[in-house]
Amino acid sequence: MPEVGTAAVLGREERPEPFYLANGNEIGIFERCHERGLALMLKGPTGVGKTRFVEHMAWRLGRPLVTISCHDDLSASDLVGRFLIRHEGTVWQDGPLTRAVREGALCYLDEVVEARQDTVVVLHSLSDHRRMLPIDKTGELLHAAPGFQLVISYNPGYQRLLKDLKPSTRQRFVALDFDFPSATHEATIIARESLSIDAPTARALVELGRRLRQLHDRGLAEVPGTRLLISAAHLIASGVGHREACYAAIVGPLSDDAALVGAMRDLVDASFP
Repeated sequence: MPEVGTAAVLGREERPEPFYLANGNEIGIFERCHERGLALMLKGPTGVGKTRFVEHMAWRLGRPLVTISCHDDLSASDLVGRFLIRHEGTVWQDGPLTRAVREGALCYLDEVVEARQDTVVVLHSLSDHRRMLPIDKTGELLHAAPGFQLVISYNPGYQRLLKDLKPSTRQRFVALDFDFPSATHEATIIARESLSIDAPTARALVELGRRLRQLHDRGLAEVPGTRLLISAAHLIASGVGHREACYAAIVGPLSDDAALVGAMRDLVDASFP
């Protein structure tokens, strides 16, 4: 069972509140969906807080959280489970999705469109009124425990040309759209997450991020999310120079194209003269 790097489980035990700054009524909508057993779909660019939002809501609702990072090789068996051969014989081992259904956990599938379509179909009976998971290999028909909720996310910006969810899948979910936070919110998030960065530097990083996002029309496939700005803030707070931190934490991860890298470095230099 490929659990390492695929599924992460946070239990019910007391844990610190994951910081999340709401942009609208997404917390209220999530809570109403949880009360009604409705599945949720989070759409938005990379690094704008979708995963942190789910972590915050699991903490807020007092539910365990199972996170599954989807990829091209993710199979239905990886989600549901499989028989394993051990010294005492053949035994069944639940997959992360099955464990979440049994425990009444929040099950979060990150970048769900990266998974194969035949894998995504497994979610259908859990994301409508049935709330059940058929386990074909054991013959078990597993009904979701109270508190179970299915949450998926993806980035429609770059994935829509190559992959997308089928309408039969999309219409089983309530959708929440995520975007980059306002300048004030983003500066607050950066200052809070980096712990010790000063407010002027946080605002300068936000302005740099907004300038870099305008390069999307010039061929930059992925623009910097708040996550990258926070990484730069951490480096700055630890004593790395502003420009060097931005080159390493923002420019480097975004592109290897010489022209784009040069343009981004120019923007960094203009932001931190």
